Amino acid sequence: MAKSEILEMKLGKVFEKYSFARNFFEENNLNIDGQEGKSITEFLEELDEDYKEDMAIDTESILSSFESYINMMKEFLGIEDNAVESLTLIAGHDKFGNPEGFDEFTINKSEIISIVGPTGSGKSRLLADIEWTAQNDTPTGRSILINGEAPDKKWRFSSNNKLVAQLSQNMNFVMDLTAMEFVKLHAESRMIENIDDVAREIIDEANNLAGEKFSEDTPITALSGGQSRALMIADTAKLSSSPIVLIDEIENAGIDRKKALDLLVSQDKIVLMATHDPYLALIADKRIVINNGAIAKIIETSEEEREMLKELEKVDELIQSMRSSLRYGERMSASMITDRFVK
Repeated sequence: MAKSEILEMKLGKVFEKYSFARNFFEENNLNIDGQEGKSITEFLEELDEDYKEDMAIDTESILSSFESYINMMKEFLGIEDNAVESLTLIAGHDKFGNPEGFDEFTINKSEIISIVGPTGSGKSRLLADIEWTAQNDTPTGRSILINGEAPDKKWRFSSNNKLVAQLSQNMNFVMDLTAMEFVKLHAESRMIENIDDVAREIIDEANNLAGEKFSEDTPITALSGGQSRALMIADTAKLSSSPIVLIDEIENAGIDRKKALDLLVSQDKIVLMATHDPYLALIADKRIVINNGAIAKIIETSEEEREMLKELEKVDELIQSMRSSLRYGERMSASMITDRFVK
């Protein structure tokens, strides 16, 4: 960000974009209550000259320090001003050396892409290529572009800048913390303002996804597989700076899959999910078909398939309802099916 931009941005926007910026004013004993409609430049220019002299406030020094502080904290926290708007796959080859069934494929922000194919076909390899921003240096020979360009090496080698948040099939915690303590710890590391409110929002979102709710005081080591996955999806959506989310077989997570995807997309993430579930495959905007370690084809979800999805959604709702009934010791009845499918 150029100097003039951060110094001319209204403080309210600065705090919205960089919540940690308030700390700068507190450390410099500058009261900015009610000043959110002004830029830092305007705020300092309007201070009484006698007051500035009494408090030894040097405007140019404060402005320079403020910009340096913002840049330093951005680097420390791995915050990027240039958001990832698109991810492009450049074709490689299959395990026999044959070229993949496409040349170039671009995925845009807020799109959902499913990855389908037989077990062992190479779905996980594709996820790994994306995570490591392959540059024709992996077994597939693929290359990855970010916003149409070769990615900065920070995406691969920096511990702070993570391009991808990957949610695997198994989420195992070993820390001796409650769910609330775990989320707060992450929020504190991101220097989020109103940590308690944000942490509660994440717990609420997780319980909205989980098949069985858990409390703020539940030890994370006591969470079920579905609860753990729900917590990590909510945490990733609300706190992770990674613009791309890779999910491996979300159908086995024991959570509300559609709500989980809606939550991630609402946070402007690019979402890719490896799946064997036709319902999830058709929810996606497009699906990548993997065979023999390569992308065989890329299919855009058709209108006919979207109509089929409506029926699949009824089936999915029925199965979820039956699972819930079984969990709580209820009997199955034919009406559970007829209520949804008999017109």
